[in-house]
Amino acid sequence: MSQPFTFRFAQPEDCQLILTFIRGLAEYEHLADEVVATPQLLHEWIFEKKKAEVLFICDQGTEVGFALFFHNFSTFLGRAGIYLEDLFVLPEHRGKGCGGALLRRLARIAKERGCGRLEWSCLDWNRPSIQFYLSLGARPMEDWTCYRLTGETLDKAASEG
Repeated sequence: MSQPFTFRFAQPEDCQLILTFIRGLAEYEHLADEVVATPQLLHEWIFEKKKAEVLFICDQGTEVGFALFFHNFSTFLGRAGIYLEDLFVLPEHRGKGCGGALLRRLARIAKERGCGRLEWSCLDWNRPSIQFYLSLGARPMEDWTCYRLTGETLDKAASEG
């Protein structure tokens, strides 16, 4: 039997709640020391600059998980896609279908917006999440490795000739 979850998009007054979920995810991923986001930064980038969106899943009116996502673009498909940056459900609400419901809602949003795909990354050690994604029909990308410039390496690349 399916839970009657509800969804809502974040509003500017939700920045502290968004940060709480980000910190929860960072703790789960053993990366808590990397979180430098603040409610003010989230407000600026999500609500003023509109560079990302946040969808909450609610159980009996209480936010129990979130998905932070943004649009990317596929030149091969000639259309936008949705990139899921973060998906997190509070530990006490896992196993109730919240994660699947969030992903299905994002898939519907992608289809409603005419997007060609929904994609995300997952840490290699996170077997429970990998098994969950596979159970939904998601498949890992073969022959692709994600690369990143950040911090000092980003500064250096931006300043060179």
